[in-house]
Amino acid sequence: MAPKAAAGPTGQQAAAQAAEAKRAAKKSAENINSRLALVMKSGKYQLGFKTALKTLRSGKAKLLIVSNNIPPVRKSELEYYAMLAKTGVHHYSGNNIELGTSCGRYFRVSVMAITDAGDSDIIKAMPTD
Repeated sequence: MAPKAAAGPTGQQAAAQAAEAKRAAKKSAENINSRLALVMKSGKYQLGFKTALKTLRSGKAKLLIVSNNIPPVRKSELEYYAMLAKTGVHHYSGNNIELGTSCGRYFRVSVMAITDAGDSDIIKAMPTD
């Protein structure tokens, strides 16, 4: 009798792969949060939907960071203006409360427009979606 060919990863292998993916996602989020903290310290930015639209229209925005729970109509409007301004858009993995916390603010932030990164390399390092 010939041994059976493995159809897929075993339970332990699948669990190990899931744990590795979770660790990579957490490290990525920590990396983004540390870069955001550096931008908040040394760079220039705008928080909020209205001011983000103004900076996009004026062409000053270099990168747009959008939380994952912004209403779809607003998200598509921001993406449209960003496409016209040739600005990168990063979809932040957390909600607006987490984005506000990572910016060092005690309020919710749904959109952040970065006009000057300062000492951070966030604009080059962000994988734009």
